[in-house]
Amino acid sequence: MTSRPLLLFLLVLLLSATGLAHAADAVQRQAWREQAQALEHGEGVKRDIEAAIRLYCQAALAGDAISAHNLGWLYANGRGTPRNDGYASHWFARAALLGDTHAEALFKRLNAPADTPECVQQAERAEQLKVEQAQREARQAAEMAAITTRYRELVNTPEKQRIMKIVYKLAPQFGIQPGLAFAVIRAESNFDVNALSDKNAQGLMQLIPETAARFRVRKPFDAEQNIRGGLSYLQWLLAYFQGNVPLVLAAYNAGEGAVERFRGVPPYPETQGYIRRIQEVFALQHHPFDERVTAPSPVLPGIQTSLRP
Repeated sequence: MTSRPLLLFLLVLLLSATGLAHAADAVQRQAWREQAQALEHGEGVKRDIEAAIRLYCQAALAGDAISAHNLGWLYANGRGTPRNDGYASHWFARAALLGDTHAEALFKRLNAPADTPECVQQAERAEQLKVEQAQREARQAAEMAAITTRYRELVNTPEKQRIMKIVYKLAPQFGIQPGLAFAVIRAESNFDVNALSDKNAQGLMQLIPETAARFRVRKPFDAEQNIRGGLSYLQWLLAYFQGNVPLVLAAYNAGEGAVERFRGVPPYPETQGYIRRIQEVFALQHHPFDERVTAPSPVLPGIQTSLRP
């Protein structure tokens, strides 16, 4: 009959072992154990008790009862490592949890309070770090989703919906977030396909003739051609400024030469207001980019690092 102290300790181990178990199958656990045994006894390799303990621990935490038993035996008898009844109790209890009936008897015979071995503490710390990292990534993913989809509530007219269907079709081809394209179109033309500025910027994404020619747009007032040209330009700017969204927006509005000349967002009220309007809708500060599109700006290392105008 299992004693009450062992029963309580097994419960604690069961709760902790759930998170610590490695994704290792029986073959892998056996391989770790056999390597540990060879190192423990110096069979075909130089005897190395510390390395053996590490491998036994790895196998035991992955669910190998024999490895847990062997660790208990090492610590209970001080074989190649200082005797430690607390560690021995821990490993015998863990072996019992894994189905080793002899380990239960050895745990009772020791009659010593269990202590958590260092390798288990390290595994617990590593597991906690993994949990915290997963939580951070989940929060970041949620924040990213909110940032990149905030524009959707503004796609609220048939014309905007028609234009965004084109964006959804083309944006993936250029690696552009649809929200960024939406925000630029909204700031540039407010979805007016026939928009024409006093500087002869044309269409939805307000391409000047030089930019239209650069990206092979022959019909700037055709919605699909204009969007394709604007996305091509954004793709190029993202590569040129290594994904820095405020710099990309500043360059789209004032030209990449102005950004390089001022080593950052130019001090133009129009450009700074333009960036603010877009980032009210699309707040992402860094956008993925394809480095194969173009080499980065030669002055990028010297450009101010602040991402906000």
